[in-house]
Amino acid sequence: MTQAPLQQFYIPEEQSIYLLSHDDARKLKAWVALCQEQLEQLGYREITLIGKGAYGFVFAGLTALGDQYVFKFTRVTLPQHLQDRLEEEAFMLEQVDHPRVPKLIAYQRVRHQAILVMQRAPGLNLEEVSLREGRLSPRLVVHIADQLADILRALRRESGPAGRPIVHGDIKPSNLVFDGETETIALIDWGSSVFAQLDANQQFVAANVMELMSDNLQQTNARLGDVYFIGEEQLNGALSSPRFDEQGAAGTLYALASAQSCRFGHRAIPATSLGLPVEFARMLDGMLDPDPRQRHRAGDHFIREMPRLARTVMIDLPEPALQALVPVWLRPAEREIDTVVYSSRKAFLREEGAPETLSDVNDVQLDRYYKNFMQGMGETEKAFLAAVSRLGRYPVVGGLAVRWEADGVYIDTSLNLHDPELKPAFIAAVNNMVHLARAIYRQGIFKSCLFNARDTLHLERERQEEPFCIAPGMRLAYEVSAVPELEDHTRLHSYFEDGPDPEEFLILPEQIIVALEALNAIHHTGMIIFEALPTHLKIHSYYRLLDPSREAEFRLRLEEILDAVGLIEGLGVSGFMKMPYKDTRFFPHVERQPERFYPRNPRQALDSSQAGGAM
Repeated sequence: MTQAPLQQFYIPEEQSIYLLSHDDARKLKAWVALCQEQLEQLGYREITLIGKGAYGFVFAGLTALGDQYVFKFTRVTLPQHLQDRLEEEAFMLEQVDHPRVPKLIAYQRVRHQAILVMQRAPGLNLEEVSLREGRLSPRLVVHIADQLADILRALRRESGPAGRPIVHGDIKPSNLVFDGETETIALIDWGSSVFAQLDANQQFVAANVMELMSDNLQQTNARLGDVYFIGEEQLNGALSSPRFDEQGAAGTLYALASAQSCRFGHRAIPATSLGLPVEFARMLDGMLDPDPRQRHRAGDHFIREMPRLARTVMIDLPEPALQALVPVWLRPAEREIDTVVYSSRKAFLREEGAPETLSDVNDVQLDRYYKNFMQGMGETEKAFLAAVSRLGRYPVVGGLAVRWEADGVYIDTSLNLHDPELKPAFIAAVNNMVHLARAIYRQGIFKSCLFNARDTLHLERERQEEPFCIAPGMRLAYEVSAVPELEDHTRLHSYFEDGPDPEEFLILPEQIIVALEALNAIHHTGMIIFEALPTHLKIHSYYRLLDPSREAEFRLRLEEILDAVGLIEGLGVSGFMKMPYKDTRFFPHVERQPERFYPRNPRQALDSSQAGGAM
């Protein structure tokens, strides 16, 4: 069996270190320690790891004078041409002179390891802010939009140090650092930036006639940014243009206004439904429109009119507390949660016979984020999967089952959030998932489990022919409800009611299935996933026993499952999930959310809401 299908199962976030094999985790920790040691030898102090991605790692530290710097290392496992991109990033960053772009300090090599040193912008990236706050206020979204438009105007000028327009190529919330005190942004991560081949009017940009005649203008120099935010032209390999960054800005502003982690949801949850000012919302929808002419018109409006739109008087109006459309339980955690999302039965979300337009693109991020994940899906289907992925960015365990029928959508959930402070933002993410599900018209079932990677059991073997062996003292973790949680047993949501999963390739031994069937008769909620690789078996689980009187029997069944692990043959993934009871919520289809705009007279609206609250 090939390796490819195994990659379908993690919705594409950076893997938790708790999911790596013992050897890989040890190598990663050793390499991070080596980077920190090298930086300390160069005279920097208070070195901390602040980010990692497909291409490298980012550290922060202080100089002897107390200046805050950022240090970027490439992954040493990458091919040389990808490692060389760090030097190209340093060159491009040197061409940019803008107060909202942290400056290049140095590019240097230490023992064959390239290091890019930059100023550090104060604050948190906007993806973190969005996850913590949920939907950003309309006032703040417009303020951020004004600053973004200012950066884009500067990048497309041909009077800068480079004398030609520059395309950042990867504008997204996590590449914008937000200082909450001053409400200013800084654009970071110039690894996808290039000199524009076309200007905003789609005319060739060239320094001389010879360049215009060369073959270089027949093929794109563009790099692939994050496929959750870049536009169609960049994704499909068009010649690079400032229009790419307009698309990144539109996707970013839409995501921040809607509490999503991608641009794809705009058909089901349009910008005109998010309580934004009318002109701004329609402009944003225009920038995300499928018609390129409409996109260009709206992009021109954004660049030209944003300074005027930003002068509109806006105040932060009180918003009523969001009510979760499906149940969300708060269970404060006694320990840290490292949530990972496992989803299956996604194949039916793909379009029939959709062309694999990107199959020949060789790119690290594309492989991880897209090819095995959502290629061939419609925009709303992609947005739905990204919304489920976003749930996994919170400290949450549980699961969900979404069933689409002709009359609407049936949703079962068991979502246990472990940080009460994040509840409003988490509810916004859950409600987005429901809104997107309602806008999908097809029949099928989708399942997703959310588990704590810190509870994952790891078994190693030397060769694929050998059985996996349980280490002494290895146990499947579970929680016990303090008192029996009653339910109507006629509404049992069984492990087995939907039959085997067509997208799971690992066939479990009969002994494990028998133990699971016995477990199924005990009142509990939870999930177990077996992920068999050639020399590494991961067992992911989350269990909560809802009938404390049967704990001894429950524990025995879990032990039987582990005892039979040595019988597992083959490679692949197999998972089982059980909801506590069938509390199915039904939602009729709704193609798009209704219009809702920021009031023309916000102070009058504020007075009215305060008067209403006092009555």
